[in-house]
Amino acid sequence: MNNKNIIDFIYEEAFLLDTMQWERWLELYASDARYWMPMEWDQQDPIMQQSLMYEDIFLLKVRVERLSGERTFSQKPKSRCHHLLQAPKIIDIDEEGQTCKTRTAFTYTETRGDILERFSGWARHELKHENDDFKIKLKRIDLINFDAPFSNIQLFM
Repeated sequence: MNNKNIIDFIYEEAFLLDTMQWERWLELYASDARYWMPMEWDQQDPIMQQSLMYEDIFLLKVRVERLSGERTFSQKPKSRCHHLLQAPKIIDIDEEGQTCKTRTAFTYTETRGDILERFSGWARHELKHENDDFKIKLKRIDLINFDAPFSNIQLFM
């Protein structure tokens, strides 16, 4: 696991989301992956505490199918997004170089029609090395204003 490859991977994930390459984005995730957006500051448990989102790979696939569907009338016009990332910081790499943790500050913009929403926070990735590639085991999104009322978040931060 080399630091440049890890950082490039984080930027590539954001690029795939911004260009609506949903299937390629899903391929970045491990079969046991989780996508988590806590509802409390420094929340430790996504099961026993409420979360804004806590999705496994099955639910991520369902959301991607909905976003890709031609008969998804709630997505006409389609939502679009833009990720503005600070340089990802590598927090930890295990001794064998098989897993690592990163933290990336971001500003995320989502738009649909004339509605534009912005969110800021930190994305934490837990990556594992699998078949000469990285896979996302956990993506955790900690929003600065996690306790604010939100409208529907359509896409992925």
